[in-house]
Amino acid sequence: MKIIYMGTPDFAVKALEKLNEKHEVCAVVTQPDKPKGRGYEMIPTPVKAAALNMGISVYQPEKIKNGELQALLDEIKPDVIVVCAYGKILPEYILNFPKFGCINIHASLLPKYRGAAPIQRAVMDGETESGVTVMQMEKGLDTGDMLLKKAVKITEETTGGALHDELSVLGANAIIEALDLIENGKAVYEKQDDLLSSYAAMINKDTCRIDFSKGKEKAFNQIRGLSPFPTAFFVFESKIIKVLETKKRDEIIPVGVIPNGKSFVVGTGDGSLEIVRVKPEGKKEMDGSSFMAGRRQEGGKADDVLV
Repeated sequence: MKIIYMGTPDFAVKALEKLNEKHEVCAVVTQPDKPKGRGYEMIPTPVKAAALNMGISVYQPEKIKNGELQALLDEIKPDVIVVCAYGKILPEYILNFPKFGCINIHASLLPKYRGAAPIQRAVMDGETESGVTVMQMEKGLDTGDMLLKKAVKITEETTGGALHDELSVLGANAIIEALDLIENGKAVYEKQDDLLSSYAAMINKDTCRIDFSKGKEKAFNQIRGLSPFPTAFFVFESKIIKVLETKKRDEIIPVGVIPNGKSFVVGTGDGSLEIVRVKPEGKKEMDGSSFMAGRRQEGGKADDVLV
C-alpha cells in the first residue's frame, strides 16, 4: 500500500520502521524542529531523523488545517494515512482523502484513556493492563471505530518508560496486522462505548508534584508512572528532589516526615515509601542511601507536603 505516515516522538519510530519494510511509505509528516539546549540548536523530531535515515521525504508544516497538505495528498494519492502520536488533530480534508482513510495507533485499550498521556496515566492509576488500539480516525478525539487491540500486563515493577517502549513495539506489529486485514478485505470495525471512556490529560508540572497525603499507593504509582520522564518530584530543604524509583513500606510515618536513618524514607500517613533512586536538584542521579549519607543533618519534612 502507498502510505503517508504522520508521527513525531520516539514512540512513533518503531511503527515507521516496520511499515517501511513491508509497504511503500511515500512521505512522512511530522512536527517542526524545535530549539533545544543552551545554544537553542534546532533538533529534528525522532520520526524525522528516522525517516531521513531511510531516505523518505519529510514534510513539517506549521499548520495543517487550512489545506497545507492538499498538494502532497494530490501528488501521492495514498491508499491510507497512518498516524501515531502526530500531535495535532487532523482536519476533514485529510481524514476523508485516502481510500482506506486515516488509521491511528493509540497507546491504550480504547475507549479508556483517550487523549494525550495514556501511557503514564495508566500506570499512575494503578491499572494492571494496557495495550494499543488501531482505530479508524474521525473528527472526535480518539473516538473512531476500533479495528484491532493488543494488550499487555502492567506489574508493580512497570514504569511509564518501560510501558512506553513495550507499547511502541506492540503498536508497530499491530499496524502491520491491521493493514493486512484492510488490504485483504477482512477488516471488521467495532464502535467505541463512550460510557466507558476516560480522558488521559496532558502531563504538566502539577501532575509531577508528589502529594504524599494521598497515601502510599497513589504516590508509588505516580512515581513509577512518571519515571524516567518527566519524573515525579517533591521539595525538601528548598531543593527539588526528583524521584525515579521507590519501594513501599508498611512502617506508619506521618505524612511527609523523613525519619533519621541510612535509608531515604518518606511518610505517607498510611505507610511510607523508601526512595531507591533520586536526582536532587543540581546533582547527578544517585541511590537514596547515598543522598542521606551526604546530608549534614538527618531527618526532616518535605517542604511542600499537603496535609
